Amino acid sequence: MDVQTKLFIKNEYVTSSSGETLTIFNPKDDSLVTDKVQTAGERDIDSAVAAAKAAFPKWRRTPSGQRSAIMLKYADLVDQHADQIARLESIAMGQPISIAKVMIGVQTASFRYYAGLTDKIPGQSYPENGDGIVKMIAPAVAAGNTFIFKSSEKSPLAVLYLGELFKQAGFPPGVVNLISGGGKVGSLLASHMEIAKISFTGSAASGRLVQIAAAKSNLKHVSLELGGKSPAIVFNDANVENAVAHNSHGFLVNSGQVCFAGSRILVQSNIAPRFIEALKAAFISSSEKMDDPASEATVFGPLADKAQYDRVMGFLEGAKQDGIEVLTGGVRKGERGQFVEPTILMNPDTNNRVYTEEIFGPVVTVKTFETEEEAVEMANSTTYGLGGK
Repeated sequence: MDVQTKLFIKNEYVTSSSGETLTIFNPKDDSLVTDKVQTAGERDIDSAVAAAKAAFPKWRRTPSGQRSAIMLKYADLVDQHADQIARLESIAMGQPISIAKVMIGVQTASFRYYAGLTDKIPGQSYPENGDGIVKMIAPAVAAGNTFIFKSSEKSPLAVLYLGELFKQAGFPPGVVNLISGGGKVGSLLASHMEIAKISFTGSAASGRLVQIAAAKSNLKHVSLELGGKSPAIVFNDANVENAVAHNSHGFLVNSGQVCFAGSRILVQSNIAPRFIEALKAAFISSSEKMDDPASEATVFGPLADKAQYDRVMGFLEGAKQDGIEVLTGGVRKGERGQFVEPTILMNPDTNNRVYTEEIFGPVVTVKTFETEEEAVEMANSTTYGLGGK
């Protein structure tokens, strides 16, 4: 499959000035997808910023109805190209095609929603229509802003593909710019003196660096969506079937690689034996369904890349060395690719890494409690707040 590897700046695919590239392997079977994804350099960042600044005055004065029409056309184009985009996401980070298409639908819903708000920005604010449609680019361009988007170095291919669709939709040159690269490129953006606002999604450690760089440059506004170690609390009067579904299939979407996933399950003692046995069965069933992400029937795929696989396996090996009971999983699945069996770790110490740190994989910890007060205290015993406060 042909893939786009150049940067998208001012409505054109351009060659990077850095000469550096990213290599993408398919985590399904470790095959090489491409070693030619171009990494942005300082000159490229300056070029993207200049393009966005030049486009801003005209774009902000573009009639709201025209901005809406362009956004709606882009959403239609993305829907038309959903198969290609989903496949690119799948071969880059192992996301099952079925899940990728859901996420594409979230993006188009976001653009359609904010396209309807372009003429309602002054005055009264309007409530969201569900948690899943708040995305960065759509509200920014709806309000008349211009945008530079750096994709994750783990999954740049689908993002770069979107450049042509932005152009076809009618976005003027410079309104949306797409660049690739790792932490060094992110640092260039965070510290750039002419960027007014930066939004970052990733680890807490990287988020701190973004905030520091923003403060040391031009005190740009910063929005951070960082890691999570969210609790899921199951009381004695819970519907067991519903609780198991949310804490097994619900948790394992994208193989646990979701920042607000409920990876610490707290279950009240009376219901615990029944719940834990059912949860184990559900995790075993999910493991059997872990397969080729390119198949429409697959729901659970591999981890994003070998680095993430090694990180998750490091947590699991550490847990075993610490004597933590592995109720199910805890090992690699198959002999190829970055697959990890869905794993349940029982009653780790509250100071253990598997309980306190974000694993970002198909791994949950289970602990029991007696009272509601104890559950709340256990739930809040973390430095993370995303998705569970």
